[in-house]
Amino acid sequence: MIPFLGEAIAMPDAVAALRTALRDGLDPEADWVRSSVRSAHGELLLMPSEWGRYVGFKLVTVAPANPARGRPRIQGTYLLHDAETLTPLAMLDGTALTAVRTAAVSALAVDALAVPAVSRLVVFGTGPQARSHIAAVRAVRPVEEVAVIGRDAGRTREFASSVDARIGAVADVAHADVVVCATTARTPLFDGALLSNNATVVAVGSHEHSAREVDDATVAASTVVVEARSAALREAGDVTQPVRAGVLDPDTLVDLASVVLGTVEVAMDRPRLFKSVGMAWEDLVIAADSWERRQ
Repeated sequence: MIPFLGEAIAMPDAVAALRTALRDGLDPEADWVRSSVRSAHGELLLMPSEWGRYVGFKLVTVAPANPARGRPRIQGTYLLHDAETLTPLAMLDGTALTAVRTAAVSALAVDALAVPAVSRLVVFGTGPQARSHIAAVRAVRPVEEVAVIGRDAGRTREFASSVDARIGAVADVAHADVVVCATTARTPLFDGALLSNNATVVAVGSHEHSAREVDDATVAASTVVVEARSAALREAGDVTQPVRAGVLDPDTLVDLASVVLGTVEVAMDRPRLFKSVGMAWEDLVIAADSWERRQ
């Protein structure tokens, strides 16, 4: 029987595992492409990856109508295998893994891009990714104030109370050190003209050409950092739409590995935008690290 790793993955461990993998030479550009299949009521995503001693894949389902049913919008499972024998080693909760790995990648980016004295965090969204991102940013920066912005007043009030935050407004973006966009929005959440040069923006809510969380003003004003150029240009509406409009030159995209490794220095006199689509190598690295910590 395949062991099930049911224990929570600590955010600092996940961030450290990702940083170590990039420093050890993992190339996100070489990652296998995510496959997507439409079903009658949503989408199935298959995300395979191989690195070092391990190979694994995550099967994720996306059911947009689920929140109204009281069920998660995103669900899934992860299978970790030995790379040489392809023997299954462990199974993980794909939903929990997704929440941790997405926020851990964002935390790695924030640690590399944000000013040291981050005090104000603004978060758009009240779902699992919003929750995990608050924990992730707090793990790498000394956050003093968190403002949460959501569509439903009651849910926003309940969520803010549960994460020691206050209810915010779009105007709070003007004073934010870090802005996290963790929503299912199809159109931009705020006017990029509000951003200070001090700000770091993290956008993680979509991986579709037709969906955006940040506007052209944000993209034009910012240094845009991505997990991998190929993935961003293949999937991210926050990147592809500005490229098509001539707002963003794709040659100016900066990959996260270069920033983490210090081979590219990002200017701190303009906003920094990290656009994440979620990649399979991130799941594999964190799943493998979780497995090794239990051996």
